[in-house]
Amino acid sequence: MFSYILKKAGYSLLVLFGVISAIFFLFNVVPGDPASVILGQRASKEAIDAVHKDLGTDRPMTEQYLLYLNDLSPLSVHRLNNAESLWYLNPNKYTWIPLFKLGSKTTCVLKYPYLRKSYISKRRVSEILGDTLPETAVLAITAMFFSSLFGILLGVFSALRKNSIFDRTVFVLSTFIGMSAPSFFAGLLLAWLFGYVLKDYTGLTPSGSLYEFDVWEGRTLQLSNLILPAITLGLRPLSIIIQLTRSSILDVLSQDYIRTARAKGLPERKVIFKHALKNAMNPVVTAVSGWLAGLMAGAVFVEKIFNWKGIGYAVVEALNNNDLPVVMGATLVFAVIFIVMNILVDIVYGLLDPRVRVN
Repeated sequence: MFSYILKKAGYSLLVLFGVISAIFFLFNVVPGDPASVILGQRASKEAIDAVHKDLGTDRPMTEQYLLYLNDLSPLSVHRLNNAESLWYLNPNKYTWIPLFKLGSKTTCVLKYPYLRKSYISKRRVSEILGDTLPETAVLAITAMFFSSLFGILLGVFSALRKNSIFDRTVFVLSTFIGMSAPSFFAGLLLAWLFGYVLKDYTGLTPSGSLYEFDVWEGRTLQLSNLILPAITLGLRPLSIIIQLTRSSILDVLSQDYIRTARAKGLPERKVIFKHALKNAMNPVVTAVSGWLAGLMAGAVFVEKIFNWKGIGYAVVEALNNNDLPVVMGATLVFAVIFIVMNILVDIVYGLLDPRVRVN
């Protein structure tokens, strides 16, 4: 099992290296001058040259790429002197633990990945993402809980009432509303209907974040603001889980051991929820594990519509301002989340089914 985990971790590191390389080269061909974003269009040539020198964008592309890898790597090599060098171990950039020296002027350190600084706010990208990621995580987990709970329940009852009016209604709604309606359209519709038209009955608002600032009470928790964006974000996985649960339950109910359990006189409820549902959950668990990472990355438009101050909202604002370090950092964080989720799923599969570890 240990060798299996090491192999999966090795593959994941290769994937992460490819993602980092793709992020760097793709965002470096994007038109626009970071110095103009920082200083404005009327900056002097001397000021622009100084910003390019500070950011390292006056260096060859290969050296910029190596610097980017060195900043992101937990194990990195830096110069101990020459504070003007981009390889300098700058205490304003890095928090490190010294490991060993490579000569009198170079050292290897263990540090936090450095995601650069925002062009607009001048804050560290890691601080911006650290402030916004928890709200996106809360939104994604709530959306996944909503879609899993109602998706499994509706899928089970649809399978038990196959070809009934209830089954056909659930199928139509899950197909045309859940899978066909884009999240930005569903979000606008839900915000208008339940946050504006029916506001007096629902008590909901069309926009708002998890924490709101009040003049008298200060920072307050507003869980009601979570309802509409969570439902919007969970509609698509809800549709998938309904259909997966329904088809899986129908397949399991046709197995011989289910007929044997019924022949022994077991109550139908026990047959369904103890024997059938347990064995029908494998494809559902696969879908849930894959969707959780996808929801965090796919919350960009939903957060913007509902003014939810998560990482997706920060990405949209950064794109509007051409703040590339924030966009690059957020893209990397999403990639890491996907990779970590895939590793965890592979490990769980390996524990549940030893045959998987052979491949």
